[in-house]
Amino acid sequence: MQVARKLSLLVIISLLCASSAHAQSASAPDWQTAAGGKLSFDVASIRPTPPGQFTRPSFPLGPDGSYHPTGGEFSAVFPLSVYIQFAYKLWLTPEQQEALLAKFPAWTKTEKFTIKARGPVDATKDQMRLMMQSLLAERFGLKVHFEEREATVLVMTLAHPGKLGPKLHLHSEGPSCDEAIPAPPEGTVPPVFPLGCEDAGVFFDGKHPAMLGARNTTLDLIALSLPWLGNVGRPIVNHTGLQGRYDYTLTWALNPEGAPLPPDSEALNAPSFLEALKEQLGMRLDSAKLPIQVLVVDHIEQPSEN
Repeated sequence: MQVARKLSLLVIISLLCASSAHAQSASAPDWQTAAGGKLSFDVASIRPTPPGQFTRPSFPLGPDGSYHPTGGEFSAVFPLSVYIQFAYKLWLTPEQQEALLAKFPAWTKTEKFTIKARGPVDATKDQMRLMMQSLLAERFGLKVHFEEREATVLVMTLAHPGKLGPKLHLHSEGPSCDEAIPAPPEGTVPPVFPLGCEDAGVFFDGKHPAMLGARNTTLDLIALSLPWLGNVGRPIVNHTGLQGRYDYTLTWALNPEGAPLPPDSEALNAPSFLEALKEQLGMRLDSAKLPIQVLVVDHIEQPSEN
């Protein structure tokens, strides 16, 4: 049996949510309490996976509500950092992910793990997160706690009080999530994007500006998703005060692959990310230092054998 390599460390991971600025020290997020507090898979297996192997997960592991019932089945192939983010409903910026990996032991940066597990047939996505928390604690020796720390963030507010941008509207004003929306013809911009609800999606074909969007989402989740492609370098905290569910699309100048764009590409004349955010969603970003709730990882080790 291989001797487990252990590490005690302090890794600060920002929980990017609007309520984080008012969170109480050492308290778990509200979603954990609402989902049941503590749950475990009925059975689970973990095995190291050779590089290059990938299996589509049972459902998207992001912090949004994109989820379809799996009969209690969970299956995925990812590095440990992805499972931690899923379990604690995180969506780290690229800079935060880099900082996270820098403080983890070497094997966490090179090894992927196939996790197959089964829980209650009617488990929700947040309950799957709770079961993953228990699995990480039992098999990886993961120990965490919550603290409140001051951090430099970008505060998102309405650019014009009381006024939304033209590409942001209440979900009730758009197509229902139950309505079947046909896929658009190839080479055209989808009139409704994304086709499914509660999942942030990206559309980019090189001919048109990049498009980021979601349906039936919240302003908190919009703030979570924006740092990923906006390249703003800091977490965004929602201080708009807007409640309810929304649909939005945001188009701006982005070339994800860094390759030259065709000379007739509409992306060449698209607005910058910050311009698009203000003109299309009616939002502005301002730098601030705020107390936010953070997850502190105290201990982690290689997984125990199945």
